[in-house]
Amino acid sequence: MVQESKRQQIMDQVISELGNPDSYREVYYSPEHGQPMPSIQALSEIMDVLKSVLFPGYFGNSEISPAAMPYYLGSGIDRVYKMLGDQIRRGYCFLCHLNGQDSCEDCDDMAMNLAGEFISVLPRIRSFLARDVKAAYEGDPAAKSLGEIIFCYPSILALIHYRVAHELYHLGVDLIPRIISEMAHSKTGIDIHPGAEIGSDFFIDHGTGTVIGETCIIGNNVRLYQGVTLGAKSFPKDESGRLVKGMPRHPIVEDKVIIYSGATILGRVTIGQGSVIGGNVWLTQSVPAGTMLVQELTRTDSGRSG
Repeated sequence: MVQESKRQQIMDQVISELGNPDSYREVYYSPEHGQPMPSIQALSEIMDVLKSVLFPGYFGNSEISPAAMPYYLGSGIDRVYKMLGDQIRRGYCFLCHLNGQDSCEDCDDMAMNLAGEFISVLPRIRSFLARDVKAAYEGDPAAKSLGEIIFCYPSILALIHYRVAHELYHLGVDLIPRIISEMAHSKTGIDIHPGAEIGSDFFIDHGTGTVIGETCIIGNNVRLYQGVTLGAKSFPKDESGRLVKGMPRHPIVEDKVIIYSGATILGRVTIGQGSVIGGNVWLTQSVPAGTMLVQELTRTDSGRSG
């Protein structure tokens, strides 16, 4: 009875402290226009359905037949359209106080129109992802089949989320693209901002620890390895001391570049076409096309006295 009394005392105290408005004022969200916040669970479900549409059989129903394919795809796409429209509206209303919106009369139409525009680009997303899978197969001697890559490679999971998030980002969808890209980041360790521009036939081998910043531009047939950072060197501030957002501050990586593990490339520099950047290289300046840049060989002191 004493323990129960003590437990209740602790419970009452914690609830009282957490329920004090002063304690949650900084983190509390007040719904705008009666709209709830975006749902991580719903967005995860949307991505599961999208994966089953983009790679039927690998995700979702593993026994889907060609005869049933149109019905399967139609059902999945219709589900994504409705759920995504709802989440787009929630994301927009979550930030509408920043957009200066006093009302939300057209939010439903706007959100469903954006969801429809996104659905229309699914064939393009599939085309990019198919080429990414092929690039992984051709870039990794350990890969035995294209199917193995779709099933197993974290790079493909990260790119599915990135290419979906990137299209939503370009449509002007608020918040949702960042949530979708962070879902893959948490699972794979590969952090790709949805604003980055990435060309076709892109492959990240292993991938854990790779970071691709918001304003990166990456060409076609580029290969990265784990731990590569394509980041910013500095963060310019305005006259009031606030960070200036949206300025190009991340690298440009031209076509057919290979960057090995642990390399760090910072700032708005350009890695010229066909260059090879070795492992653990720290680079803050541009290099011309065809550059081969590696660290000095490790020197051994074996046999020396002392």
